[in-house]
Amino acid sequence: MTTGFLYDERFLDHDAGAHHPERRERLISTMAYLESRDWFDQLMRLSPRVADESWVECVHSHDLVARARSACERELPFLDVMDVGVSRDSFDVALLAVGGAQELADKVVSGAVDNAFALCRPPGHHAEHDQALGFCLFNNVAVAARYLQKHHGLDKILILDWDVHHGNGTQHTFEEDPSVLYVSTHQYPYYPGTGAYSETGIGRGQGATLNCPMPAGAGDAQYEEAFVEKIIPKIDAFAPELIIVSAGFDAHVDDPLANICLSTEFFAWMSARLLEAAERHCGGRLISMLEGGYNVSKLPLCIAEHLQILNGHKSA
Repeated sequence: MTTGFLYDERFLDHDAGAHHPERRERLISTMAYLESRDWFDQLMRLSPRVADESWVECVHSHDLVARARSACERELPFLDVMDVGVSRDSFDVALLAVGGAQELADKVVSGAVDNAFALCRPPGHHAEHDQALGFCLFNNVAVAARYLQKHHGLDKILILDWDVHHGNGTQHTFEEDPSVLYVSTHQYPYYPGTGAYSETGIGRGQGATLNCPMPAGAGDAQYEEAFVEKIIPKIDAFAPELIIVSAGFDAHVDDPLANICLSTEFFAWMSARLLEAAERHCGGRLISMLEGGYNVSKLPLCIAEHLQILNGHKSA
């Protein structure tokens, strides 16, 4: 099994501001840890490209793209809302993150790798059609899904979002589209306030959204129950052609931004269940993009658990 690993030091150039939790140290600490693991050199290293803005506009409005470019050129402190801190380089780095998602799509669909993970920033799943939100400029996984459909001709895409915060932007992008199944586990009620169990899609997309809201304090057992009883049966009924993971690791018990209590090892368990689903339905094709995870000492451990499942060095 070949696992692709995408990273670029240019991802460090996005500066969300002093004391912002979405900081470059998240990636620095993760790379330092991964490079110390004896299995890390067996991953296929991948490099991102800068996405063409036309692909971003498959998901986002032209006005948002223009605002983002202008805010960074003018060196404004934030874009749209105060928690989306930006700097001079943030627009270019955001296009690089989107391009990284496209690169993973290309490599997995072509068979160059079986699955792949991108260690990238800024994250994306909160970004709406016409608004940056929640640390996110552009929605990396949403653009990847549209790219897989429009460029590679795939139809049925699953996006599984285990970030502790609900991916409002991703849900809203696809909630009327039956060809993209969006599944989310997240703390609820909590930021951004969306993601109730009753939100199941709109119109033709009714039934193509599955939210599994979790109360504060929920841990491995509650998540396992949701996977076994709701998520895996939903995936099997949908039978995706490729799986995308919005891989936030802020549901960890020691993360400072939420109150879910997953163990480090449980990220391996969830990864294994999704990889099994990918093998049943789509030849093992799975791509994974970093979203949240703000404890810089625990984030590397969680990502390592995820990667070891993807590359076959661990079972769970």
